[in-house]
Amino acid sequence: MNLSKHFTLSEMTLSRTASRLGIDNTPNEEALLNLKRLCATLEQVRSLVGRPIMVSSGYRSPSLNRAVGGSSKSAHRLGLAADISVAGMAPMELACLIAQSTLAFDQLILEFDSWVHLGLSTSAERRQILTIRKGTGYLPGLQ
Repeated sequence: MNLSKHFTLSEMTLSRTASRLGIDNTPNEEALLNLKRLCATLEQVRSLVGRPIMVSSGYRSPSLNRAVGGSSKSAHRLGLAADISVAGMAPMELACLIAQSTLAFDQLILEFDSWVHLGLSTSAERRQILTIRKGTGYLPGLQ
């Protein structure tokens, strides 16, 4: 099932952890609607960078979120966040492009210099920009 032109439900719910542990990662109706909104934003990111976007983590059911050690308030649980990367582009470069754009988002987090977390909100989008590194935790801005 396509959620947008370039993103499918299967890629937004794919999880090795869920498969390995037998966890059902099927979104409910609300999360499915949120995923469609998230994929519309990912389409804008794809247009911005001019290349395909790879999603390493999208929707996480509550059970899957617990299994991977996600925050109980994670936007992934609601279908409102994706961890993304672009082949041939450093995560910092991707994060900078998104941060400098006019895209609406709630959180943009450069995580461990390995991927970019892009989260939306059910209310006002804060455009909060953070970096997380091992040993230092969350830092403001892109660092």
